[in-house]
Amino acid sequence: MSSEKRFQEEILSGIPAELPETKPYDPDINHAPKRKDILSSEEKVLALKNALRYFPERHHATLAKEFAEELQTYGRIYMYRFRPSYEMYARPIDAYPAKSRQAAAIMAMIQNNLDPRVAQHPHELIIYGGNGAIFQNWAQYRLAMQYLATMTDEQTLVMYSGHPLGLFPSHKDAPRVIVTNGMVIPNYSKPDHWEKFNALGVSQYGQMTAGSYMYIGPQGIVHGTTITVMNAARKVLRNRFLHDNPAVSTGRSERRDLEDRGGLLFVTAGLGGMSGAQPKAGNIAGVVSVTAEINPKAAEKRFAQGWVDELHTDLDKLILRILKAVADKEVVSLAYVGNIVDLWERLADEGIHVDLGSDQTSLHNPWAGGYYPVGYSLEASKKMMAEEPERFKEAVQASLRRHVAAINRLADKGMYFFDYGNAFLLESSRAGADVLKDDGSFRYPSYVQDIMGPLYFDYGFGPFRWVCMSEKPEDLAKTDALAVKVLSEIAATAPEEIAGQMRDNIHWIAEAGRNYLVVGSQARILYADCEGRTKIALAFNEAIRRGEITAPIVLGRDHHDVSGTDSPFRETSNIYDGSQFTADMAVQNVIGDGFRGATWVSIHNGGGVGWGEVINSGFGMVIDGSEDSDRHIREMLFWDVNNGIARRSWARNEGARFAIEREMARSPQLKVTLPNLADETLIRKTLNQL
Repeated sequence: MSSEKRFQEEILSGIPAELPETKPYDPDINHAPKRKDILSSEEKVLALKNALRYFPERHHATLAKEFAEELQTYGRIYMYRFRPSYEMYARPIDAYPAKSRQAAAIMAMIQNNLDPRVAQHPHELIIYGGNGAIFQNWAQYRLAMQYLATMTDEQTLVMYSGHPLGLFPSHKDAPRVIVTNGMVIPNYSKPDHWEKFNALGVSQYGQMTAGSYMYIGPQGIVHGTTITVMNAARKVLRNRFLHDNPAVSTGRSERRDLEDRGGLLFVTAGLGGMSGAQPKAGNIAGVVSVTAEINPKAAEKRFAQGWVDELHTDLDKLILRILKAVADKEVVSLAYVGNIVDLWERLADEGIHVDLGSDQTSLHNPWAGGYYPVGYSLEASKKMMAEEPERFKEAVQASLRRHVAAINRLADKGMYFFDYGNAFLLESSRAGADVLKDDGSFRYPSYVQDIMGPLYFDYGFGPFRWVCMSEKPEDLAKTDALAVKVLSEIAATAPEEIAGQMRDNIHWIAEAGRNYLVVGSQARILYADCEGRTKIALAFNEAIRRGEITAPIVLGRDHHDVSGTDSPFRETSNIYDGSQFTADMAVQNVIGDGFRGATWVSIHNGGGVGWGEVINSGFGMVIDGSEDSDRHIREMLFWDVNNGIARRSWARNEGARFAIEREMARSPQLKVTLPNLADETLIRKTLNQL
């Protein structure tokens, strides 16, 4: 039997009737850390009962013992025995045994997430961020793939936090899959609740793009980080220019004129999961970057992939290398294999000027592997995390206090530091670090507040991504060319408010091709507004129709976007009318996408900044060259973007007001409620008179 035939048969078998052989634990794979022992004795009984629901009673004696050992050893039941025997990667769409082409595309997206080149902890089904899971266990994976292989375009698969609830009668214009992750009652949405519910097997932290099958590897965060670093550098250069030329004013039209970023030093942390993109982003932005990573396997993986230029373990030698790189204006990415706090303190002690500083460790998950305290080895930290969780928490918080103290010393000397949406400022404040102003606000801005919000999200720009289901690099190259053509045409007549964003993304596509950013599926990402996304997608669909692109394409986006995410400390941190703590936008977004043509939709508690801190919605759309695809593109992408712009406009965001009024002029059927602006002086005077 051919390997392709065996692959198809294994998918179609779902959860096998007879137990497969146990799988040996692979020490060469980057595994998730042991989770803390959080369940009571009775809850452990419940966890085993829950896990055994997937299997006939005749296997319970064997599996109960096995699952109990997993729960004790790892803090979770992963069902390692049921890992598939075939190699895990995204195959061309025609390789999947499926009745529905849409379902086949989803199967490819799932397998791409679990590709060891892509996933952070592939054997634990953790895709990125330390806990961002696509499924809770391997039985769920097998069952979901079987459902997808057997469903038709008149059925919908319902997914509850990794659990395939089942196939339900539907119709061809309905989503093929509806995904929810972590949607627990708000009063039960703290980190320990997540730990308990996940250990019980009833909920998971989907981390949005992981749990909604839309993660395309670290390329997405390369793009976001590149755009952020480029604009942060422009801010630094502009301030330096104004300092040297106090009589000169730089307005909005001049913000993109300061492009010589050579020799600027960017220091950050995190090479695991998505944050492994940082050194590559630094290279594309044209700066010297230094990224600390405590896990040698994560650092070595990025080095082997060519995503970081040099690995360093000796701080003395690293400091000399940094000074040389800055002096020579090199474009180079350096990784420090060690704790970020040690690096920050040494930079401060040596008086080295750092231009840009940030952090991308998974501080939305500080107690379960997202951040490791200074003064302890990785292995010692993992042991303490599992066996002494309260002591570990104390060590993390003490580390954060030192972390912030070192950053403050460098910021006082002129470093521009920004929170990159990983809850760094939030958790540092909770740890008692010196990170708050007198009025209780954060000492440093979120990158959304300073950069992404006012320059991109408010104008409708966000991460638009696509995946070529042929898995042919030549198809991806054709899409790149089409995207550049579309953006260039739009940029030629675009108003100044958005022309720069277009130019940055044209530059990005050229750099993306040169820097070999594909990890796993043949995918690309760029920032585009509604007009750009729609025209690009329609161009793709026409090329598929003509046979110039050889297979369907999946469209999607990140949660880091205009409309899909309510997150007061990240995506909606530049909302100031009080609604940054509400989640109407994300919920409306997923509902609206669901009946306008999305192939699958998702809604999550969590993603980016942590469980209980954000509500995320997402979508995937398969386009196949059909007229239906044209219609879905026009209807769904319009809503997916403009829902968010309208909300941002109502919050009185100037850029969003400009964008939605421009869209209403282009689209006569769109009628959006616009805010009337009140005089704050009048309001204060009125209140003082009471």
